[in-house]
Amino acid sequence: MMTVLFFMNMGLGGIVFLLLSLAYLAFWIYCLVDVIRSDFKDQNMKIIWVIIILFAHIIGPLAYLAIGKSTKTSIT
Repeated sequence: MMTVLFFMNMGLGGIVFLLLSLAYLAFWIYCLVDVIRSDFKDQNMKIIWVIIILFAHIIGPLAYLAIGKSTKTSIT
C-alpha cells in the first residue's frame, strides 16, 4: 500500500527520472561486465577501463563504447 502511494505522489517527472536512472544503471553494468569479461591487446587496458567506468560516471561508459571496443583483441 505504501509503495503505491509513493508512486502516485511522484508524478510523471519522477517516474521518468526513475526509468532513466534504471536504464543508465543497466547500461553502466553492461559496460563494466563487458570490460571484465573481455581480453585486451594490453592487459593494463582492462584496469584502466574499469577505473574510467567507475569514476567517470557519465562519460566513462560512453567513452568505452566509442573507443574501448577497438582496444580489444579480435578472435578470428
